[in-house]
Amino acid sequence: MSENGEGKHGVQSIEIGMQVLRALAGGDRAMMLKDIAAVAGMPASKAHRYLVSLIRAGMVEQDRQTSLYDLGPLALHVGLAAIDRLDRVQLGLNAIAELRDQVNETTALSVWSDNGPIIVRDERPHRAITVNVVTGTALDVLSSASGQIFGAYLPTEQIEHLIEAELKDGRAPHDCRSWSAIEAMFDRIRQTGISTVSGYHLVPGVEAIGAPVFNAAGSITLTMLVVGIQGMFDMSADGTVVRELKQAANQLSERLGSARRI
Repeated sequence: MSENGEGKHGVQSIEIGMQVLRALAGGDRAMMLKDIAAVAGMPASKAHRYLVSLIRAGMVEQDRQTSLYDLGPLALHVGLAAIDRLDRVQLGLNAIAELRDQVNETTALSVWSDNGPIIVRDERPHRAITVNVVTGTALDVLSSASGQIFGAYLPTEQIEHLIEAELKDGRAPHDCRSWSAIEAMFDRIRQTGISTVSGYHLVPGVEAIGAPVFNAAGSITLTMLVVGIQGMFDMSADGTVVRELKQAANQLSERLGSARRI
């Protein structure tokens, strides 16, 4: 079959062209021909032929002064159209169901509201002893894993009034009763990419781990959670639960068009 021929299961030339486009899209700036070819795994002469066609289609553009290639106007239009059609919650629900199957623990998805994070759905593991997660209720910022994750990644002005109320009402955990301690906690979360809550969860004997999900703008849009029973739940930084949670959160962020990872 020729390079531009139509195969039994599709058009090979389109698939090769997509290799070139993916190589260009994977870079964080305009690229030279040789770099695109290297990433796409083909000779520069071959990559150039496909770039010419992609330019004609509007998917790629070339700067006449620098000769660098970048994504074109049609690529931007297609990307924005895809983002507009994404249902972040539905994708998140699918993601926590898959994560539940991976770790066999209760998983949950939370979104941000004016009153704090809200659990929109949980998925229970396939075993007799499970943890029930309260859905539809706004949680505190400082004492819930989802709240801590949102607190670490949202602008301070968006969460400050909620934190002040928790401090005033005595609802803050013992190790988060000053702004300096709170900021230190948020810094640790941003460094590790996860929040772990144990000892002061809503339900005694329950532990939780949370991870952020980012949108195409690089802002936090969801939080994924794994919840387990204290003493029966691996919360170690290098354990299976944390590893699978991070991977699931990163995959969902990628699906939502974000290049940001934890």
